[in-house]
Amino acid sequence: MPRTRGLHHVTSVAGSAQGNVDFYTGRLGLRLVKRTVNFDDPGTWHLYYGDRSGSPGTLITFFPWQGIRQGQPGVGETAATAYAVERATLDQWTDSLGLEQEPVERFGEMVISFRDSDGSRLELVGADDLAGDDDGIHGFHGVSLSVARPEPTARLLMDVLGYESVGQEGDRLRFTAAGEAAGREVDLVISDVSSPARLGAGSVHHVAFRARDEEEQASFREELLSSGLDVTPVQDRQYFKSIYFREPGGVLFEIATDPPGMLVDEPVETLGTELRLPPWYESSRGQIEASLPPISATPEEEGRATR
Repeated sequence: MPRTRGLHHVTSVAGSAQGNVDFYTGRLGLRLVKRTVNFDDPGTWHLYYGDRSGSPGTLITFFPWQGIRQGQPGVGETAATAYAVERATLDQWTDSLGLEQEPVERFGEMVISFRDSDGSRLELVGADDLAGDDDGIHGFHGVSLSVARPEPTARLLMDVLGYESVGQEGDRLRFTAAGEAAGREVDLVISDVSSPARLGAGSVHHVAFRARDEEEQASFREELLSSGLDVTPVQDRQYFKSIYFREPGGVLFEIATDPPGMLVDEPVETLGTELRLPPWYESSRGQIEASLPPISATPEEEGRATR
């Protein structure tokens, strides 16, 4: 059975493209590693933020749809995206983000919660065993999924994706992927809200899990189909190959390959500085560039950018 190493990326919906850039590069100190377009809607930006080279497990991406209505929280959604930081830096982050609440303890870790410029819920989780000694973000910690019934989603995580159940605190169940990669945790939060989530600004569009290569992705697809789930054919996303399916609790999942990665069409030194298009859109570059709202990237804070 294939086993994912954890999160590949998280893709969310924003309103203002410039506001999104300002928050994630200026407030969180992430690097804008790719300016491309939504391959299904090429008049819309698809912006990627991550560590210096855009490694799987550090990537958060956005579709900024100007004027989109606000998302509505509910069941069947990703309720929070969590990053890992050094435990000793939580007070610094609390001050820099202008937060008033104290960290809370969850599964033996201290967590602070806040929202981005569109209202999407983010968390910083303090850890003592992170590689390096910088005070920036160290990639993902994990995601929290809001579900009405955790059992079907739990079975998928364990039986198909290879997660292990590691405990429960109140209405929160935790599952962990094997290994030491970033973004290994998935929490299922049992929701007392009966209405389904509505996609909009501040919503997570989908959560992507890692496959080592196309062969492992094909094995995942076979397992998913055997489980009775409806899975898309493989989609070429230029920087990875993708398959999509909706898990039993209603959250849209993706399985994305690690290769070829963010460096396939530009060097690490200039990642995210120019619009990059897949070959099938190059003939329409002029039209696409004219349709995209202009953005200017805030230089990342080198001392706080993810490593």
